[in-house]
Amino acid sequence: MSRSSGRKTDSKRYFDWLYYSYEDLLAARLLINDKRLCEAVIFHCQQAIEKALKGFMLLKQHKLYDGHNITWLCKQAALIDGCFTEWIPKTTELNRFYIETRYPADIHFEITGEYATATLSYTEDFITLVCSLTKFDYKSYHKRIRK
Repeated sequence: MSRSSGRKTDSKRYFDWLYYSYEDLLAARLLINDKRLCEAVIFHCQQAIEKALKGFMLLKQHKLYDGHNITWLCKQAALIDGCFTEWIPKTTELNRFYIETRYPADIHFEITGEYATATLSYTEDFITLVCSLTKFDYKSYHKRIRK
């Protein structure tokens, strides 16, 4: 699942991935207070973890991974650092919401405020871990601006 499509648009700067990961975390934190937006919170949590994993692996392997399956990405990260093994069950749980939180479905499911809050909490822990492993600090990072 490594990038082979020839697309040249995704950044190969791992800190850019971590920056956008953190922004998804910030979005989830803002949305959590509105119980109508629980699905959006879950989506941003999924995105934060996906981008953090891609940034981590880009740093460690100098290879940009494609796809949105955070369980698969987490397993790849666990091959680099075993601490990711304990996150596989959480990513498996969250992985199923990638599509379901963005598109209407015939079989509706309810995401409660409690579930969204718990998901946000473990997403914060996950992002903290990746930032620690990569020495990334959102507040001091300056995103590259296109001219």
